[in-house]
Amino acid sequence: MHIHVNGRNLEVTDAIKAYVKEKVGKVAAHYDQIQAIDVVLTVIKNPSVSDSHIAEVNCKMLGDTVRVEEQAETMYASIDLVSDKLDRQVRKFKEKNSKSKVGAESIRLNAAEETAE
Repeated sequence: MHIHVNGRNLEVTDAIKAYVKEKVGKVAAHYDQIQAIDVVLTVIKNPSVSDSHIAEVNCKMLGDTVRVEEQAETMYASIDLVSDKLDRQVRKFKEKNSKSKVGAESIRLNAAEETAE
């Protein structure tokens, strides 16, 4: 799995990269089907915007993509918010897929039992 960090109107420092990889990397531990995670960190330079730090994450998995975005006053706060949101979305996706596979498997087993009788 690869975590790629980009910045818009922001120089991505090693500290920010390490923080992103630490927070977003925890999500990868929940689900082994994640292929890549792309993180885009943006700063809006307009002083009238209160939540000027934006973190976007695109999580590419087998068969689907999860995209989340959060805004906050600081970049670290937006990274925290987006990692929590991504964690919830990936868990939801994983549970949804595991339930559908379990349901399909039980249907196949029931059909096999009926044909065996």
